[in-house]
Formats: sequence, C-alpha cells, structure tokens
Amino acid sequence: MKKKYLIIVVLILNQNLALAQTESEINLLLNGISEMENSIEITKSEHAKKIIAYGEKSLLVLSHFFTDSTLTYVKSECKNRILTKGELAIIMADRIERMPYFTITGIQHCTMTFCDNNPNIIEYYLGYNKKNAFKERYVEWLYSKERLKRVKGKARKERKTMIREWDRNTR
Repeated sequence: MKKKYLIIVVLILNQNLALAQTESEINLLLNGISEMENSIEITKSEHAKKIIAYGEKSLLVLSHFFTDSTLTYVKSECKNRILTKGELAIIMADRIERMPYFTITGIQHCTMTFCDNNPNIIEYYLGYNKKNAFKERYVEWLYSKERLKRVKGKARKERKTMIREWDRNTR
C-alpha cells in the first residue's frame, strides 16, 4: 500500500518538475529570441525553431509569458516599436498553432490591413488588448471544445490527454 502512494507522489512530482523545466527552457529560448533585431526574422532563429519543435505541448507554458512586459531588442516594423518578451511569446504560440483572432482579441481581421511582408499575423493585434484579458481568453480557448474539434482520430486523443495533463498541473 505504501509503495502505491510513493509511486503516485513520485509521478506527481516528476510531472511538476518536467513542467518547470520546460518553462525555464522556454524562458531561456525567449531570451535568445529577444536579442534579435527584427520581428520578421524571429521565427527563423535557432531559439524559435526549438520552441516550435516542442509543438502544442509548449502552448500553455508560452501563455505564462504573455503578460511579461520586459522590453527586448526586437523591433516590430509593423507596429514601429520595440516588442516585449510577452509579445514574442504570443508570436511563437501563434506560429505553433494559429489562434482564432476574433475569439481571442475581439477584433475581426477581415476589416483591417495587415503588415506587408510580415509572416507574424498576430503581430498586427499586439497592443489592442489588455494582456491579462488576452491571456485569459487564450487559455480558455486552449481548453475549449472548439479547439478540440479541429483534430480527429489519434491526434484528438493525444490533445485530450494533454488537456487533462495541463488541467491536473495548472488549474
């Protein structure tokens, strides 16, 4: 009986440590991205490629950085200003899985002009929303049935498992 409890405790601690390790790794990678000069190029960096390689498993961790207002060296030609670390996290999350912009920002993109030659579509929306509200709506969308419906078969089962795992570790 004690072995069962010990195994359960070890598994729970292991999951929490893995999440913390991933968060610190992503923090370091975002710091690496923040050294770049132009936002158009950020997803081509080695740091960004590593975050993208984590795939959707990193989305919840990235959302923890959305409200980080630390200024970086990355200039947005689209917004004509320096981006924050939180905004870099938002761009990376959008590159991993395209966000439903209207659901999260409340802004209908078909009525706006986008930044020319900028692959980071979400960049246009940066600064229009309060960061806490944006983060809350994004996390709500991550757990939503709407997002789950986007995938079928094995991928759907994997996404359900991931959501349950996130739920146990963060809510």
